[in-house]
Amino acid sequence: MKIVIINYGAGNIQSIMFAIERLGFKAVLSNDREEIKSADKVIFPGVGEASSAMSKLRESGLDDLIPELKQPVLGICLGMQLMCNKTEEGNTEGLGIFDVDVLKFSNNVKVPQMGWNQIYDLKSELFKGVSENEFMYLVHSFYAPNCTEAVATTNYDVEYASALQKDNFYGTQFHPEKSGDVGEKILGNFLKIPIS
Repeated sequence: MKIVIINYGAGNIQSIMFAIERLGFKAVLSNDREEIKSADKVIFPGVGEASSAMSKLRESGLDDLIPELKQPVLGICLGMQLMCNKTEEGNTEGLGIFDVDVLKFSNNVKVPQMGWNQIYDLKSELFKGVSENEFMYLVHSFYAPNCTEAVATTNYDVEYASALQKDNFYGTQFHPEKSGDVGEKILGNFLKIPIS
């Protein structure tokens, strides 16, 4: 199985690589359009600030490619947020895959949310064998509100979508690669999704 992690200069990619290796697979880092298109699975990571990450995607032409991919694609953290319509972070237009706008947490809570929080209302093959209310590791100041594409929910000041799915596109606000055995199970479930 060919697994490609999109390498556009926004993300802690090593921890994802190590998690995939622990599952018995190898991944390649690439920003090459043809290599990404030929992958069986694509992982779209993201750490950092939305507008600069989107600029890097545009510079490499990947902003047009990602929404057209037909194989299973997993956006993680900022990767998931960039797959949404837009984000309040830097007033940034997203890729428009998920039909939701990303908002900033209010000042009622400590921002960023950093640490472990629960996921529930699990609705996707991503969560096969995962119990309701498992704890996942999150670090973020912005969130996708609950919407029709939400496949997991978390509560931090408000209930929000901690995972999204539309067709072959999946997103997790949490870091499966940093969420222990349960996170790796979710990553493993993604890698088992058949190519339609």
